[in-house]
Amino acid sequence: MNLSDWRRRIDEIDKKLVELLNERSKCALEIGRLKQEAKVPLYQPDREKDVLANAESNNKGPLTDAAIHRLFERIIDEARSAERLALNELHPPKDPK
Repeated sequence: MNLSDWRRRIDEIDKKLVELLNERSKCALEIGRLKQEAKVPLYQPDREKDVLANAESNNKGPLTDAAIHRLFERIIDEARSAERLALNELHPPKDPK
């Protein structure tokens, strides 16, 4: 394959990654909704550790486990931000007067 073939392949992979990240985010939002209904804290550090360990254990390289860890920390952080946005839409902060 030549340079443009490899770039086209990367573009295809990036499209799939975006789709998968959005699908994952939808799942996280639903979990957040269920946690709120059950009055369970949104942030659960043990679950986050499990997700990070699972991602690393599935890593076959060439990215290092540390790189996978950092990427998934960011993905988790963005999911948490999406949960906060969704909560604010459902329950906007009261206007301090």
